[in-house]
Amino acid sequence: MSKMIFVNLPVTDLNRSIAFYEAVGARKEPKFSNDAAAMMVLSDTISVMLLTHDFYTTFTSKPIADAHQSSQVLLALSADSIADVDATIDRAAAAGGAADPGPKQEMGGLMYGRSFEDPDGHHWEIMWMDAKAAEQGASALEEA
Repeated sequence: MSKMIFVNLPVTDLNRSIAFYEAVGARKEPKFSNDAAAMMVLSDTISVMLLTHDFYTTFTSKPIADAHQSSQVLLALSADSIADVDATIDRAAAAGGAADPGPKQEMGGLMYGRSFEDPDGHHWEIMWMDAKAAEQGASALEEA
């Protein structure tokens, strides 16, 4: 079985967050969703768990950070093309997110990326990389 990742995010309005993540391409999994949490499936191996603040605090004693004011993590997802990057950012903005809170990344046709914030300020990067550049690794990007 492939390793899976479940990104757990505290949200202030669960229904708003569900609608947002559906708009950017996630699918809600009803088997793991209720009034306190929603599982949003991005791929066979990546899911985002949207948790109300009350439920989130059952997993940690640390205070919940205000992602609009501070950064703790940048979440990055791959895209199949430059057009897919731009389309994802457009959908995020149309659904109430903030487009391009970070700099656009254009690296000589080898890599392209943009970012968005969800309504709670969680920062996502959407990245496309040329397959040949990916095979070469970081050296391809350093030479660009």
